[in-house]
Amino acid sequence: MEKFIGSRHAFAESGVVVLPVPYEKTVCYMPGTAKGPAAIIEASLQLESFDAELGYEIDKKVKIHTAKEVGYEKLEKSVSDIVQKNKLPVILGGEHSITVPPVKACAKRYRDLSVLQIDAHADLRDEYRGDRNSHACVMRRIREITKRTVQVGIRDMSIEESEYIEREGIRGAVYGTDFDAGKIIKRLSDNVYITIDLDGFDPSEVPAVGTPQPGGLHWPEVVSLLKKVSEKKNIVAFDVVELAPIKGQVASDFLAAKLAYKLMGYSTAKSK
Repeated sequence: MEKFIGSRHAFAESGVVVLPVPYEKTVCYMPGTAKGPAAIIEASLQLESFDAELGYEIDKKVKIHTAKEVGYEKLEKSVSDIVQKNKLPVILGGEHSITVPPVKACAKRYRDLSVLQIDAHADLRDEYRGDRNSHACVMRRIREITKRTVQVGIRDMSIEESEYIEREGIRGAVYGTDFDAGKIIKRLSDNVYITIDLDGFDPSEVPAVGTPQPGGLHWPEVVSLLKKVSEKKNIVAFDVVELAPIKGQVASDFLAAKLAYKLMGYSTAKSK
């Protein structure tokens, strides 16, 4: 496999570790997320190392190491090893269910951990088609690890999920495409895990997802939110998931790669 942005830094010298996780088990509509990590890394080779907004070459500052592909069963330990060495794990999926093991790992290190989700779907079902570990249940499983969750871009949910939101009293922590970044930041703890399901974006910008929903977020508002969060909070890890590449249409792949690279820069900017 290629290395993210072509960076050849060794693990020991790196500040950021990219973990490709080509896991696809519970997809219920369009398949292809297993090919997502490789497509993101391939697209990253077309990125400029220099970030005009930050004013420096992110890779030269933080030194990116791309690990070998990781299976779901070993993912929690892999992330634990990275955070224990004070490096930033960047997990590339794969389907959204892969978010649970990294959150578990980070919660053991950061007792106050909160989770910011960007997504079209609430993902709060207790089970889906008999599977409690389905991608449709990922935030329900995460809320069993930490109750500090904020969901942004949500525009599709089941009645079960709506009732759960009311029962848990978290309606104010679930946002659609209209949101106030300041209110979101106030709901997050000092240490934040960010999970980005690419279907949170409008499908006009990111069509290559398994379960697209109209009326989504756009690049400027997503990037603006992530920057504001990074300025006020410590981003301890993040993932970018649910890319299902479309042959011959690389715009989604490139956006995912640029988003990951941009967030690497935001997440580490305070230490530079």
